[in-house]
Amino acid sequence: MFLLSSHVFQLVTTIDQRRHLLRQIGWIALIIFLSLFEISNSQNQSDGPESTQVLQLHYQDGHVVLDNGIFQLTLSTPEGFVTGIQYNGIENVLAYTGHEDDRGYWDLVWNFPGKTDKKTKGTLDRIEATKMEVITQNDDQIELSFSRKWNASSKTSVPVNIDKRFVMQRNSSGFYSYAIFERLEGWPAVELDNIRLAFKLNQDKFHYMAISDDRQRYMPLPEDRTPPRGQPLAYPEAVQLLDPMEPEFKGEVDDKYAYSMESKDIKVHGWISTNDSVGFWQITPSNEFRSAGPLKQFLGSHVGPTNLAIFHSTHYVGAELIMSFKEGEAWKKVFGPVFIYLNSFPKRVDPLLLWHQAKNQTKIEEEKWPYNFTASSDFPASDRRGSVSGRLLVRERYISSEDIPANGSYVGLAAPGHVGSWQKECKGYQFWSKADEKGYFSIKNVRSGRYNLYAFVPGFIGDYHKETVFDISPGSNISLGELVYEPPRDGVTLWEIGVPDRTAAEFYIPEPNPNFTNKLYLNRADNKYRQYGLWERYAELYPDQDMVYNVDVDDYSKNWFFMQVTRKQPDGGYNGTTWQIKFLLDDKMKNFTGNFTLRIALATSNVAELQVRVNDFSVDPPLFTTGQIGKDNTIARHGIHGLYWLYSVNMPSSSLRQGKNTIYLTQPLAKSPFQGLMYDYIRLECPDSVNHITRS
Repeated sequence: MFLLSSHVFQLVTTIDQRRHLLRQIGWIALIIFLSLFEISNSQNQSDGPESTQVLQLHYQDGHVVLDNGIFQLTLSTPEGFVTGIQYNGIENVLAYTGHEDDRGYWDLVWNFPGKTDKKTKGTLDRIEATKMEVITQNDDQIELSFSRKWNASSKTSVPVNIDKRFVMQRNSSGFYSYAIFERLEGWPAVELDNIRLAFKLNQDKFHYMAISDDRQRYMPLPEDRTPPRGQPLAYPEAVQLLDPMEPEFKGEVDDKYAYSMESKDIKVHGWISTNDSVGFWQITPSNEFRSAGPLKQFLGSHVGPTNLAIFHSTHYVGAELIMSFKEGEAWKKVFGPVFIYLNSFPKRVDPLLLWHQAKNQTKIEEEKWPYNFTASSDFPASDRRGSVSGRLLVRERYISSEDIPANGSYVGLAAPGHVGSWQKECKGYQFWSKADEKGYFSIKNVRSGRYNLYAFVPGFIGDYHKETVFDISPGSNISLGELVYEPPRDGVTLWEIGVPDRTAAEFYIPEPNPNFTNKLYLNRADNKYRQYGLWERYAELYPDQDMVYNVDVDDYSKNWFFMQVTRKQPDGGYNGTTWQIKFLLDDKMKNFTGNFTLRIALATSNVAELQVRVNDFSVDPPLFTTGQIGKDNTIARHGIHGLYWLYSVNMPSSSLRQGKNTIYLTQPLAKSPFQGLMYDYIRLECPDSVNHITRS
């Protein structure tokens, strides 16, 4: 027990050296507290307060107040905005300035097709309900509905019925929220860009943000971002703090995209009021309702203090992820529930430990998923869901004579489509599971519907897709047995660059410009790419000539720049870039025939094109071109991947020669610093006719 507690103590102090547990409690009290905390974690018991009070619902002028004796939740009626949360002596943990509709709210961004300039962000709808209804009210639970129906005579409202729900339970230190979106047959075409639940917290209270064990810190204030205290940089989201309220932030770059996370990792995030020892957390027990699968990146918490639950967005993908509905297309989807969790500690306990309690509560919520207390029949409990299980193996005859267990693979169910279509799927639900070391997977709690099975395996290129359509019904349990994925392969590997893991993380990431840093990511190899302005470092490292990579001597972690970007010119314009891969073909291969195969996996592309030439840079047209692809904006948004693209380029043996060879990779489009590519993996395969030579 002492060892476990010491481990937590060490973790807490490394998170923020300014706060020391020993200042607030002695060794004995610390060990007792942390030991009890560890026991609570292992038993998955909530540490939240309890109250003997039954649930109460009060009606005030234009508001309703839900009170369970632990906290009070105030919502405007009939609009359904969260206007107040009273907890642990804090009159309102939400922002107390500005309008009531700017504190806690559901919103969306939408367009009528063809009605909006592509450069604009569409119409922002704060989702103001027109009807409030009590769905459930008893001593143990209250569920409220705030809904609005689409008015067919309106030419300026989004053609979607929306029902926002809020649920409070007895003895719960938080509340749940979910929303039901529905379109009926015959309704007009529409496009939905963004759907989210947002909370703006009391900035006088909440200064410490936590989104993971190793990504948490004290944050600047929103005023620090406004001129003259802050100076916008290459785009509005990135601001250098010139004269912040707290001197420790001076010179730093603040950008909300530096705190984005993959969907599979967004389970709990939020803020701590260190002076009050109060935490505000958003817990998402499942990502089944989020768009585009487990790798899709979303915003979470950022300067505000702001806390977001984003269910659908085009970030890190682009226009291809706009939720487009044709004229007459019917649709219904439930977003959530998510749990808004409040916790507190006595003043003698270090408030940063609230993060660990929030993680413990997350485990509790995950075990309760899918919730059985929601009143809407549109959210099915576990007895109205099905499951799919099986084992995934990889058949790679050039690596192993036996099938390889797909250890660590992600296996999921999504709408019927094609290979990799789950990356752009957003109207339905997706259910993903991670296979164990032997390749076994189990996908549980699947909503009724029609699905294909998809998978991707770290260490192997491409995507697995089972075209069989699975009709999941309540209580169904489908066992698929052994499934075999055969990655694209035409011959043995002559050479390879990178690791096929769908990111560019393994390549060379430069040190940031010391004048433009986020201190959270200094000396952090795993998050180095989150620094501002790394695209500018390429031209500094290669001022005159582009990168040349020799596969026989170079190390991709040191010599392959992690993004192929444009180069800024003295006149302010930009030029495209051409990278070279140099390699040797020895005399043992002088008699080969057939085509070599160049496999190129891209981790992202932003308004870019990839042209491939072999040994003759002047050849036009090139041997291969992707054409213009992608609008991921990953480069500007501190990402390491966006959409995954896989290409196979046939290289005639006649285009190669014995001895020195060069492959030219050109990205010619150059109107901004953010156009470019990130590579995941490159491999050259020999013709199958020379495999016996290469193997020897």
